[in-house]
Amino acid sequence: MYRENSSPGTRRAVTRAVVGTTAMAAVLAMSAETTASALPAPPHRAARAVGIGTTETQRVDAAAVVRLDPTPDVLLLSDYDFVHALWQRADAAGEKLDAVRTAAEKAMASTLEADQVAFIVTGVHEAHRLDQQRERDKAELERAARLARQQTLQVIGIPSTPELLALSDDNFIRAVLRHEASGPEVRAAATRALVADEAARREFIVNGAREAHGKDVAKELEELEEKNRQEAERRRNQAARKNVAALFRVPVAPGLLDMSDDNFIREMLRVAPADLRSSELYLAAQKAVLSSKASDWLDFLYTGADAAYKRDDAARREKLAQANRMLAREILDAARKSPFTPHLVTSAEKALAAGDLQIAEFLSEDGQRRARRQSLQMRVQNSPEKWLVVSHSGVAGGAVTVGPAPSPQNVPLRHSSTWLVVPSLSGQAGCYSFEAAAKPGHYLKATTSQGLIVLGANNNTKAFKDTTSWCPDLMGYVPGKPAAAWFSWFGADRYQVKVNARNELFTGGRYTEWRDLLQGYPAWEVIPPYAS
Repeated sequence: MYRENSSPGTRRAVTRAVVGTTAMAAVLAMSAETTASALPAPPHRAARAVGIGTTETQRVDAAAVVRLDPTPDVLLLSDYDFVHALWQRADAAGEKLDAVRTAAEKAMASTLEADQVAFIVTGVHEAHRLDQQRERDKAELERAARLARQQTLQVIGIPSTPELLALSDDNFIRAVLRHEASGPEVRAAATRALVADEAARREFIVNGAREAHGKDVAKELEELEEKNRQEAERRRNQAARKNVAALFRVPVAPGLLDMSDDNFIREMLRVAPADLRSSELYLAAQKAVLSSKASDWLDFLYTGADAAYKRDDAARREKLAQANRMLAREILDAARKSPFTPHLVTSAEKALAAGDLQIAEFLSEDGQRRARRQSLQMRVQNSPEKWLVVSHSGVAGGAVTVGPAPSPQNVPLRHSSTWLVVPSLSGQAGCYSFEAAAKPGHYLKATTSQGLIVLGANNNTKAFKDTTSWCPDLMGYVPGKPAAAWFSWFGADRYQVKVNARNELFTGGRYTEWRDLLQGYPAWEVIPPYAS
């Protein structure tokens, strides 16, 4: 995620619509004989909210959501700039405020001041509630995953230690695989889980290990049953009780194994932790103990408890999955509003079509950085048409250059030719900053007239943010290339970019006419990332 502090976790892309192409078309349609026409208002400036339509109380409440200090300067920002300030804080917070960040991007993408007002008054709070719910759901899943490890160890008979519980999933499974208490079925299931994916490893810990241990016990009892049927049944019942006790998170004491089946279930209900009182497991136990049939008690011990436990686990996962799907759709909706983040659109669509695991990966910190990558190229010749790829050397302050597309074998160049399209660091509506994907916190930075375009390290100053904000003009005027435009840098005046004899980018000076762009400056195009 992109962050103001230029941390390695930097990520996030802007999703803004650029408006005003009708006005530009009208200017370009004027007679070629017309001399020195005045430059129309840039679309990003025309779109930007300039007033304040919110109260101080509403702003203070909104600022509290993202822990933004509501200083007098902040409270006097325009609604758009105040939304941008909220966005910066939400983006810096990472996944904890993903929904707030996305909602802020949608508000900034709008040309209606009412949308920025609505975000400040209600939207930020609605998005924050979604973020809070996702955090609670994630915490509950993580807690359940830790408890599942303890249950697995208890059922198999492996002593539980803090060190063992703190292992990664794959190392935890290896520890179970190597332990002498694990039978052949447990070891076989562990081996299959280790060579499979993350979902399979999680399933082994939550259910697979206990089920495999049950098969090991069943095989032992088959041999015993031929000699002593009654003893085999007693041990089968005890194994089932140990499994149920583990699901209820109750240590197995000798007295528990000597109770009648119905009294054992009653004891589970009596000592069950408070958080289980509304679970499917608890309800299934209540239903079983209310029955007068011994067969119903056995059904619960042998199969019913496991089935109820799985329903609880599925419900927890579905709750988080629903929130993740909602957030992914919000990100997709925001990304579709900009022609300059096509890879984000494609990545979101693929994740939503693939399923919950892929959506979770898409929403992760690394997943978002990968999804928000793009590459840039410039049309340095109009006839014949020639496009060259924009890349950097990786050195802060080094010149940004253009060159031929990197070959598949040239991995370093592919990485240095990949950028993240992020919201304008200066808060310019409809404008963008380009962050080096291989060097987080470093951006495509302009200098004054005739100065080189360099890779600049973010120092969080206003001057830096201003020099890394690029605004698209004449979007859609390159035939067949919807993600192409002339990107201008706005300092005290408007500057365009040219390419010198060394293929270095530099600012080409001020300009005043739209047709100057078409005749004297290269168009830029956002293309699929060379390093994904």
